[in-house]
Amino acid sequence: MEKQKHKRSSFSGKLGFVLAAAGASVGLGNIWRFPYLAAKYGGGIFLLIYIILALTFGYTMITAETAIGRMTQKSPVGAYRSFGKSKWLTLGGWINAVIPILIVPYYSVIGGWVIKYLYEYIIGNGGQLASDGYFTGFISSGGSAEICFLIFTALTVAVIFGGVRNGIERVSKFMMPVLVILSIMITAYSVTMPGALEGVKYFLIPNFSNFSWMTVVSAMGQMFYSLSIAMGILITFGSYMKKDVSIEKSTTNVEIFDTGIAIMAGVMIKTARFSFRVIIPAVFAFSGGDPDTLQAGPSLMFITLPKVFSGLSAGTFVGILFFFLVLCAALTSSIALTESAVSTFQDQLGWGRKKSTVIVTVIMIALGTLSCLGYGPLGFAQILGMQMLDFFDFLTNSVMMPIAAIATCLLVSRVVGVKKIEEEMTAENGTFKRKKIFNFMIKYLCPVFAAIILISSVANAFGIIKM
Repeated sequence: MEKQKHKRSSFSGKLGFVLAAAGASVGLGNIWRFPYLAAKYGGGIFLLIYIILALTFGYTMITAETAIGRMTQKSPVGAYRSFGKSKWLTLGGWINAVIPILIVPYYSVIGGWVIKYLYEYIIGNGGQLASDGYFTGFISSGGSAEICFLIFTALTVAVIFGGVRNGIERVSKFMMPVLVILSIMITAYSVTMPGALEGVKYFLIPNFSNFSWMTVVSAMGQMFYSLSIAMGILITFGSYMKKDVSIEKSTTNVEIFDTGIAIMAGVMIKTARFSFRVIIPAVFAFSGGDPDTLQAGPSLMFITLPKVFSGLSAGTFVGILFFFLVLCAALTSSIALTESAVSTFQDQLGWGRKKSTVIVTVIMIALGTLSCLGYGPLGFAQILGMQMLDFFDFLTNSVMMPIAAIATCLLVSRVVGVKKIEEEMTAENGTFKRKKIFNFMIKYLCPVFAAIILISSVANAFGIIKM
């Protein structure tokens, strides 16, 4: 293996890794996509399938990426090259490395939207946020949206300049407990609403009559994106993990964090009783009871929820808590994405942290501005009929990430070998209790699942199927 050109940073211990990795996993997808999919695809049965996939598919991919990172002590490109110089290994490493570089700019744009909404709730303009056309007017404004994007980018970069322990780990140790506390508070408030307990029942208790093939495909895709698999993050964070920290126990903690927040998000996005005698989340109720009109993503968070909050007696307070929670989730994820990008520049070019961070910041601002202004002054600039933000989201989430996951499966099963992964897992009294599951999944099912996600995501993007 090549010698390191700089001293490798590391987390202080298990807690530092778990909170940073959980912070990477707990992002916007948990809050604005999970409740929507659960509402649309059967509530409890969707949740059950999601948990099963997280304990098998998710566990296997998290374990594989973290073990590769710790084994090589390098970010994705260097990690792949540690096992050979073939073109496909180089390509696999670079796909994993480029993904966060492309994601974090548009992710920061959305983070800027969150800052705007939090600010408006704080100054008492919650009613204005619920008005028709407000969100569209804001994102097409150009200047205002750009300023919010730059503020979010500055917050992210400031943490990266602090380094692994003094920046990422320290912020994660603050933000993750805050995120959990806020989630519990909003969830507790939600279940006191009229009809809410029946809604919770629908969400948590499986009804097998609601099962369909799309339930499995949707749960698979949500789990894949939610756990930050195939973004280069876990390889990078694994390279910062000390040898005496158990990968398996850490992975279990990350699974619990991510799934727990996702479940609370499903409950906190308020339940309501609808006239069709079905207890459903508010996102379903506000769709008029028609599953084909359900909305996820920005429409749910920035249009539907402000309308929900405006109907509550404590709407402003709930809005402040909710959007501060979302800001914490968005920041921890953007920090992880940016760190992965910075680590690649450090490892591949031998640059220091400050220079690498400055270059990544310039890329973030350049690509982020394209995404930010794509709904306004640069609306004419489209690729495949998509605005720039939507295109970058499609390219990374629907195409590159599933391919990166397949590359990781092939790397472990065909090149590294599961025996070396086992040795890394059990180093210094580590455990590997789910070894049989890992071996079977990484060799056979994970590549197939990733291929299904690739095909279904592309088909969904082009309207061939609807998810």
